Amino acid sequence: MRTRRGISYPKVNNICCEKRRRDGNFPGEKMIQSRKRFKSSSGTPVVTLSGQCDFLDTLPDDIVLFILAKLGATAGCPSDFVSVLSTCKRLNALGVHSLVLSKASPKAFAFKSENWSESAHRFLKQCSDAGNVEACYTLGMIRFYCLQNRGSGASLMAKAAINSHAPALYALAVIQFNGSGGSKTDKDLRAGVALCARAAFLGHIDALRELGHCLQEGYGVRQNIVEGRRFLVQANARELAAVLSTTPSALMSGNWLTWNPLPHLRHGNVVGPGCPLLSDFGCNVPAPEPHPSNRFLTDWFSDKVLAPGLRLCSHAGCGRPETRKHEFRRCSVCGAVNYCSRACQALDWRMRHKMECRQAERWVNDGDGEDNGNVNDGDGMVVES
Repeated sequence: MRTRRGISYPKVNNICCEKRRRDGNFPGEKMIQSRKRFKSSSGTPVVTLSGQCDFLDTLPDDIVLFILAKLGATAGCPSDFVSVLSTCKRLNALGVHSLVLSKASPKAFAFKSENWSESAHRFLKQCSDAGNVEACYTLGMIRFYCLQNRGSGASLMAKAAINSHAPALYALAVIQFNGSGGSKTDKDLRAGVALCARAAFLGHIDALRELGHCLQEGYGVRQNIVEGRRFLVQANARELAAVLSTTPSALMSGNWLTWNPLPHLRHGNVVGPGCPLLSDFGCNVPAPEPHPSNRFLTDWFSDKVLAPGLRLCSHAGCGRPETRKHEFRRCSVCGAVNYCSRACQALDWRMRHKMECRQAERWVNDGDGEDNGNVNDGDGMVVES
């Protein structure tokens, strides 16, 4: 029997057919069409009974891989990438291809510490093996500081640094400056300066600021005050340009033109407000968004108790812990805060500490009686220029 459209009904035996109603509908439940894909002898999909065709099966693998790589590169969070892979078996199989994993965006690795699992660890490992430098850096930071696998974490960060990944270069410089993962004698200031110089050449703002202070103070390199000041001005200018390019409304505010000295120096012998671009700590601009790895470290150690005598970096956006006692540098004025680097010192100074820092009448180091050579008694966070 044929319908008005010419489509034959399937032959069904031993079924009593009822008369049609006047409106042309069948009584009872509506007919549910099969979603099973029909394929011809050549393997290509054919038109089903509903007249639809699954065009995904007609696409070759290289085109699907290109589409998945674009989706992974624009993922805003890990769930965006995972939801694509869970669509069907074909996307799930092609989604773990090295071409796709190597193009995944940094936000695809922004795991929360409470969601950390073996599957997340395995996913980061697959991406790092595929050559994704962001995955190498993120997994290296997690292994070095959270999982306390120093050797593997440092090697992953070195793998990213070889591929000119500026944050990995700067992270290795911080490790060299502080001697993280070893004793105090393991500090290599020359190596730290060299890594900072490479990251600064790539435009890393924190590395520019760190290198400027090293040159001004002769820390790990021959002292050159003029060259150090040039790097600090370049870091401040890059930082200001980055903020204004993302938030043009900041141009309407004059707060970034102000300069706020220490509270105990506001009525002291300070000449003029000065230019914020010449400040050691930059302009009064909003703090940059922390890297996903730093957010992971902050969340990871927020509900954990460190070993006795160990402290976290006082900058809220860092999350690095000490690997031994008295590893980080301390504020030379109040002695109440400590930092893993000059970059964290500058950011925390602008955001919080400049309103809290008070010169203590007397404070002594609660350890070996020294300050690890990280902060000079004369400057530290006392004077801005």
